[in-house]
Amino acid sequence: MKTEIAGLSIVVTGGARGIGLATVERLARSGARVAIGDLDADLAASAAREVAGRTGATVLSARLDVTDAASWSTFLAEVAEVGPVDVLVNNAGIMPLGSLLKEDAAITDAIIDVNVHGVINGTKAVGPGMADRGRGHIVNVASAVGRVAVPNGATYSASKFAVVGFSEATRAELGPQGIDVSLVLPTVVLTELASGVPAARGVKPVTADDVAEVIEATIRKPKAETWVPRYSQTIVKSANLMPRRLKEGMARLMKADSVLADADQSARAAYEERIRRG
Repeated sequence: MKTEIAGLSIVVTGGARGIGLATVERLARSGARVAIGDLDADLAASAAREVAGRTGATVLSARLDVTDAASWSTFLAEVAEVGPVDVLVNNAGIMPLGSLLKEDAAITDAIIDVNVHGVINGTKAVGPGMADRGRGHIVNVASAVGRVAVPNGATYSASKFAVVGFSEATRAELGPQGIDVSLVLPTVVLTELASGVPAARGVKPVTADDVAEVIEATIRKPKAETWVPRYSQTIVKSANLMPRRLKEGMARLMKADSVLADADQSARAAYEERIRRG
């Protein structure tokens, strides 16, 4: 059964840029009331004004630190005008790259806090209201490396594996209460987060709007798991049926095992610096 987006109250975390902003735009154009949560309150406010101006939709924003449960409470109170949350898109995430053995402890903590605790905190913040109403939908934006681990992003990959496991567990737990839980797993996306990261051979990079389109489709018709691009899931499933040595050989052939190690560090410098400051 399809869900009509018009009139829904939807929260998008990390909604001031990249995939989050593209998602806000699409949902607003479809008639949803959207609340942007982002650590950068000024950028979120600007994004909300611009999207509302282009679409005529209700688009609100407030500062949100997804790692802090108290910040979630404050955020939801500040955007209460959109109404009880029908859909939560847990999109906020960070992706510092590099050798695990050289990774600063503060960066390790930040990756886990934003990418894992952020999703858990969001679910716990909106889940009780959804359960009380007997309906709701939580869409967790993970990553292909939440299913396929690659070097030079070990902590990031671990965080996305955690989101995959959390999503599968909460889907089973919350489903009987009327709450759908969906996973969206993009490959390399042409956003600041993935700046300088090459795509694997045979897998074209996707745009933020490509991912937003899948998120919108997932809200309309909930699915447990959707990859972006969709055909990449077939490649991974086929590889997982192979013996390990053959699977590893295929990864080398596609250069899937080196996409993070081969990232252009000069192209990533501004993003990595912003993450370290944040």
